Amino acid sequence: MKEFFHVLRRYIPPYKNKLILNFLFNLFSAIFAVFSVGMMIPILEILFNLAEDVNTLLPWSADLDVLKNNLYYYLTLFKNANGPGLSLLLVGFFVILATMLKVGFAYLAAYEAVIIRNGVVRDIRRQIYDKILRLALTFFSDEKKGDIMARISGDVTEVENSIMSSLDMFLKNPVLIVVFLVSMLIMSPTLTLFIFLVLPVAGYVIGRVGKSLKKVSREGQDKMGVLLTVIEETLGGLRIIKAFNAEKKMENRFNGELESYRSIMNRLMFRRELAHPMSEFLGTIVIVIVVWFGGTLILSQNSELSGPEFIAYLGIFYQIINPAKAFANALYSIQKGLAAMDRIDLIVKADVTIREKDDAQRISAFNHCIEYRNVSFAYQEKEVLKNISLVIPKGKTIALVGQSGSGKTTLVDLLPRFYDVLEGQILIDNMDIRDLKLHELRDLMGNVNQEAILFNDTIYNNIAFGVEHTTPEAVMAAAKVANAHNFIMETENGYQTLIGDRGSKLSGGQRQRLSIARAILKNPPILILDEATSALDTESERLVQDALEKLMKNRTSLVIAHRLSTVKNADLICVLHKGKIVETGTHNELLALNGRYTKLHQMQAF
Repeated sequence: MKEFFHVLRRYIPPYKNKLILNFLFNLFSAIFAVFSVGMMIPILEILFNLAEDVNTLLPWSADLDVLKNNLYYYLTLFKNANGPGLSLLLVGFFVILATMLKVGFAYLAAYEAVIIRNGVVRDIRRQIYDKILRLALTFFSDEKKGDIMARISGDVTEVENSIMSSLDMFLKNPVLIVVFLVSMLIMSPTLTLFIFLVLPVAGYVIGRVGKSLKKVSREGQDKMGVLLTVIEETLGGLRIIKAFNAEKKMENRFNGELESYRSIMNRLMFRRELAHPMSEFLGTIVIVIVVWFGGTLILSQNSELSGPEFIAYLGIFYQIINPAKAFANALYSIQKGLAAMDRIDLIVKADVTIREKDDAQRISAFNHCIEYRNVSFAYQEKEVLKNISLVIPKGKTIALVGQSGSGKTTLVDLLPRFYDVLEGQILIDNMDIRDLKLHELRDLMGNVNQEAILFNDTIYNNIAFGVEHTTPEAVMAAAKVANAHNFIMETENGYQTLIGDRGSKLSGGQRQRLSIARAILKNPPILILDEATSALDTESERLVQDALEKLMKNRTSLVIAHRLSTVKNADLICVLHKGKIVETGTHNELLALNGRYTKLHQMQAF
């Protein structure tokens, strides 16, 4: 339970005022519940003609006997004046009034609990999403998308149910149980002490079953993450699945995971469904034992209670059964919620490896040069870059070429701090980028990637993405420079046309030109182009290349290229091989070296 209280301490404090109100409303509800049941005593006494007339009014005080005496005094006056029938109706009216107040305060308590519940769920989802945005890219290379989606959806729902159960368990139910037990102690200390001996046995049995739920629940939530991953991969790779006639393979894979999930959930549900019948069965046993013990005391004339008072006592005791059942069900729910919280914490408590220093320097412009100084980097144990040194003067175009896996993309990803160097430094205007404000550093740069990353939104919003306070005129001007305006105007709603998931309604060339328009609108001094034309046909490549040349004009550019023809006019070409820069120079200088660049050029020319 230590984990459970830790979860409460993390998420409940912002709602402490609501918790206080919830507690007070539950307290009043419990008091009026006792009062409504207690009013059954005079009803039963009137019905069975057991009520004794009270003709003496005692001075009012907090003493229970005095209050009871004076209540019966006024009831005697009313009965003598109006008869037993109207007296019964009067007592019944007070029962109705007490019940109305009981359920009214119970509703107000539930009202506050709903606000807490939905607020906590919002806070958890917001915390997960904010953390996703701040985590380094290395975190997501080790995680499945479907599993992350399962954590922000299904796992949060499990925690929601757990927290709601806990609120009932630790706010509503204890209040009810304490009030009822105090009332029972006042009515009959002997019988109540006997109940104290019986109830813990039932609670222990229920708790033992609840503990076994957490492990099975964790397995079920992990398996749901796998299922969502399969679905996400299926939707993303539907074209390949159909092209390779792999429908049956994917169907078998999904069905296998689905069957495994069904088996896990069966085991989980079998145990969870045991909570209600077990608590009801144990509750019945306890009631029978209490009736037997109390009845024995009354029959032997050793009880503090009369017959009607014993029935009312049982009525109050019965009120404890539902809170006790809620305890049992909450224990099951909490075990599931804690398993879900463990999975959520894998994201929430993950270490943010790309951190901004507290005293980070501001940077608003790029003036001189970028320098890679003895830079090395590795993914876990695999070394990708080895002692790279490179100076990029302002306004120059630097091309990076080499075989796949040589470290080109990693080299440029280090500049906006998608990853941090393991050894060496990257400097902008002689300032280590790790000493700069992260947002301002990235504000100096624009990216155009091999795969155009677009969002399921309008063309306008995709071009204006990340640029605040822009205007339609500026967006249109950027689109014209990117050779995108004409095809945009041919779409159904122009700039307000929705482009579908990842721009699926557009061709590859059109998507890439929107990416370029987005970079043009941002107008960054440093430009990173990662194989921006490699996946295009000849006509699209010509349009995109023309847009890129306009974009690169008067900017410092780092260009990754497989097609050497696109970078032959670069100011400097760096050839990477196995994480090292093995050759540098212009196009003609590198051809004259007759080295690795020449081999790449000859292969592409052929």
